[in-house]
Amino acid sequence: MSLVPAFFHHLSEVLYQVLECVGVNPWVVERRRHAFLHREAAWDVHHHQAGLDTTTFHFGSQSEGTTTPGLQSDTDTLFTRKEVNIMYSWADWQQGKENYLMVRDEDTPPQHYLLQWIRSDIPQPVTHTDDPDYVTDSQGRVFYSNMEFVRLAAAEWGDEHMRHGPSNSPSEDWDFVHAFLSNTLPPEIMSWFTRMQHGFWPSHETLQAARMCPCFLVPVGYNGSPTEQLEWRITPNLIERLLMFSLNMVSIKCLVVLKMLKKLEFVKYIHCENCKFTTFHCKTALFFTLNKTQSTVWTKPRLIQCIVSCLQTILEFLNLGKCPHFIVDGVDLFDGKLCRGCQLSLEQAIQGMIQDDMHVLFHLQSDDLGQRLMALPNEVRPYPGDNVNAGICGKLARDMFELYLNYSRRVVSSLCNIEEANVYTGLNNEINMLESLTMNPSTTQYHTNYIKFMLKSLMSVKASVTSSNCIQYGQPLSPDIWQLYGESLNTDVASSKLKLASMHYCQGELQRAASVLNEVEFNLDDSVQPVCGCGRTPGNEKLPRGFCEYTVQNYSHDQLYKKLSFCVRFLREEKFCAPQFLWCEMYRAVGDDVDHRTDTELQWMDWAEVDARPFLLYLQYLTYCGLGLRHRQLEALHRLEDIVTSDKLDQLYHPETVLNLNGHCWELEGDIQEVLAAYDASLRVLPRNNAANFHKQRLELMLNHHIL
Repeated sequence: MSLVPAFFHHLSEVLYQVLECVGVNPWVVERRRHAFLHREAAWDVHHHQAGLDTTTFHFGSQSEGTTTPGLQSDTDTLFTRKEVNIMYSWADWQQGKENYLMVRDEDTPPQHYLLQWIRSDIPQPVTHTDDPDYVTDSQGRVFYSNMEFVRLAAAEWGDEHMRHGPSNSPSEDWDFVHAFLSNTLPPEIMSWFTRMQHGFWPSHETLQAARMCPCFLVPVGYNGSPTEQLEWRITPNLIERLLMFSLNMVSIKCLVVLKMLKKLEFVKYIHCENCKFTTFHCKTALFFTLNKTQSTVWTKPRLIQCIVSCLQTILEFLNLGKCPHFIVDGVDLFDGKLCRGCQLSLEQAIQGMIQDDMHVLFHLQSDDLGQRLMALPNEVRPYPGDNVNAGICGKLARDMFELYLNYSRRVVSSLCNIEEANVYTGLNNEINMLESLTMNPSTTQYHTNYIKFMLKSLMSVKASVTSSNCIQYGQPLSPDIWQLYGESLNTDVASSKLKLASMHYCQGELQRAASVLNEVEFNLDDSVQPVCGCGRTPGNEKLPRGFCEYTVQNYSHDQLYKKLSFCVRFLREEKFCAPQFLWCEMYRAVGDDVDHRTDTELQWMDWAEVDARPFLLYLQYLTYCGLGLRHRQLEALHRLEDIVTSDKLDQLYHPETVLNLNGHCWELEGDIQEVLAAYDASLRVLPRNNAANFHKQRLELMLNHHIL
């Protein structure tokens, strides 16, 4: 490294600490990786439950831990189909599989291959097809087009469909890529292992692990190529992720700063509409800099020097007019991304930044980094006291369990739609399948954690469905049912216990119901985070500070359950375990209401679903009424009223249902004005698919006949 100003050491220390405060620290990086590896596992198990042989991977900044809230990074998700076999040579052919042979010639662009369709019964090429997703060339070879996924995505998402390279998605926040996996690394990747033998990084152990990584073929061709729609780009994402996971915190912080510079500074000097300097360019510069620099340099007091060294590597690329891929040989990452004019402009800008002793850092706006740098050292709040870190950890935990609940909902919804088998049989089949997955050698701890969650969730439904049947026909609950309740009570802090309390209430066992409700009330404090998988987003998404701070230090599944409350769900098959008033929520459609449901709402709007905290209060109101505890009954009502008349209502997933429950309480109190006000408020929240329509009609009929 070249000589640098003396104050760089002090500035490095401050910058290092500032980055700690905005989510670039060992704790948050670990949480991000932990969360996204769990999400991958959840996708895999859910696809298995749906009968799909698909593997999911998360790549990019979010899953690597190399981002901050201010960078607003999207989430990259890649799906592969296991039934497809990619052949690099004929020796890779597999009988019964959908086989494709990687083909290229002297005219094929770097990093790209064509996929020739090979028969599944014998190792011979397919010679004819009428399928529009395949193209036959002049030699009679049948190639798989890369446009099928584009066509399917456009059909599914319509006007919301966006395509960026190989990615298809309905949102700027997500990139979905459907790819094929190749267990054989092609020569342009294999040559990397030879080149890496002479560098300082990566380590020998990392290289050995990288040799075991497959690569992917993603559906995107070289822009302007005659065979663009037939080309598939090879990409070593898993090797790159392995490299990223091997970095120390100085390297990670260095990359984050490069991304901030790229987002807020580099863009000023790129004047052509189609030109773009990307995050991947930054990552590539970091990799090459690490490779040529001794590990002793990458320390906290030299953070600024490391950033400057990466900028100098970028200058080398710009000066050459070429940015080589770190892993794939023969690739220029500037090609199609950055014209020569913009390269020269950016080169001058970066030279100016270095010559100005990196004062540009004080002008960075992402996460108020510049302002934080200019603050006095004692004003830089150390981790974990900074709210940003706690907020990141809390959101990661909340989002992960939202995904879990969404998948649980889809599974239960699919069981309810099976005509040839009842829900009970379907639940047994799902439980048996999940239990068998735990014995699979390829099942990781990430898969196991999700499977445990799903098993508890399904057992809770099974216990309630069976209990509902017993209550309906006046039968006692068997020991097996009580065992199911016992095994499912710790799904979260409230929902499964509230379903148990509701079952006791419906059985007339009010004292038992009150005992369970007291336990839930004790644990359901202000630090508990509500979570639902219904697809809705509360108007106020502010997470409880206590929950966020808890997730900083406690991130295992067994610990997180203690600070999460899931919405309480009753299927129609469980209705005798729910208060009768909630039955109306299961039949909320009036007229053509069903036609006005989203795809997600179609999965659950034939059930009763309500947020845990208000349902606790509603059950307390009913239970204490039955026990003759008027004081406690009114206390529950006033606390429920406080929720529906304050900004707390905006934090609920099912506010219309909570308002309906509040209206029912006032109906039992005989206050018609409050009843109508509650139902009117509910209809303002959700005019259609709302049981309040039925309740208002019922009340008006009763008023007309002077029943009330």
